[in-house]
Amino acid sequence: MTEASGASRRTPGTPCWVSLMVHGLGSTEDFYADLFGWEYEPGPTQFGPSVRAFLDGQEVAGIGEMPPDRHLPVAWTPYFATDDADCTAESIRSCGGTVAVGPLDAGAAGRMAICSDPLGAIFGIWQTDGHPAARRAGAAGTPVWNELLTQESSTVGKFYEHVFGHDAEPHPDVPSDFDYLTLRLGGRPVAAVHGVGRSLPHDRGPHWMTYFEVADPDAAAARVAGLGGRVVTPPRERITGRLAVVADPEGAVFALVRTPPAT
Repeated sequence: MTEASGASRRTPGTPCWVSLMVHGLGSTEDFYADLFGWEYEPGPTQFGPSVRAFLDGQEVAGIGEMPPDRHLPVAWTPYFATDDADCTAESIRSCGGTVAVGPLDAGAAGRMAICSDPLGAIFGIWQTDGHPAARRAGAAGTPVWNELLTQESSTVGKFYEHVFGHDAEPHPDVPSDFDYLTLRLGGRPVAAVHGVGRSLPHDRGPHWMTYFEVADPDAAAARVAGLGGRVVTPPRERITGRLAVVADPEGAVFALVRTPPAT
């Protein structure tokens, strides 16, 4: 696990951080530095070797290295902000989710836990202390969106509504038979739930997908392949913008998106 020591205080229920646990820290650093232009500083060590990724001096993500004897799936994990990690963890349990790690103190960064929803999708919760520097967002190379891919949206959508106070609403621009809910806070979209039924990958199960902003998804997807990763889904147009789904050399799947201009 990696710490969001530079994550800003955000409204509870808002995605506030993303982290990745890998087997080869150095090679993963090189991949994302080449792809996104990230630079790194050493991260906290209580969970093992880790780094904090920066763009223009502001934090965007964390990467940690698993112990050699751990063979867990390599995946990006989003964290949701909370004002009380212990209270949120108890709510997760009472709503049918699981708290796998924590809540535990994460040094100066606050308090955190790693959890899963009732269908098994993994996410984190983060209680930040103080008012650390703002995390950069909304620029190329930064995480800009998180979407849950699961069997169906209605049941798990209620879980996130109860735990984080989200309003789970159908997206106005998709057909009524398209299983897609937008999670909103105060009327503002913060994440989404996409029910894909039997199209869910058998080797992954329900999971959160992190979207990273890029100027050109087609060129970025080609760059991923050239750096030893792979293109899972070629670039295409979606309601979130032009999108490609890719995987890094260790298999962590993520999306590259060019969001449409604001109107």
